[in-house]
Amino acid sequence: MTGNEDGPSVRGRSLNLRVVVRNGRLVLDVPAILPEGTVLDLVVDDERDDLDDAERPALDETLAASEEDVRAGRVRPAAELIDELRRR
Repeated sequence: MTGNEDGPSVRGRSLNLRVVVRNGRLVLDVPAILPEGTVLDLVVDDERDDLDDAERPALDETLAASEEDVRAGRVRPAAELIDELRRR
């Protein structure tokens, strides 16, 4: 998604728009530069996940360790890992 002073516009395959419900109607927060007649599928996102207060820091720690592994070159091709798992 790209944007300008008029609002978001489509430049690729995905577009994220934020809408709110007002009086039972979906209302777009900003103008969108979209062709007339464009049909959009909206997905409800409650902006939460199922992690509790103990699980969130554990996930953050695991992701940080994973990023460090990538920076240190401790990676291998996904196809290699998938082949290994299939042999089990």
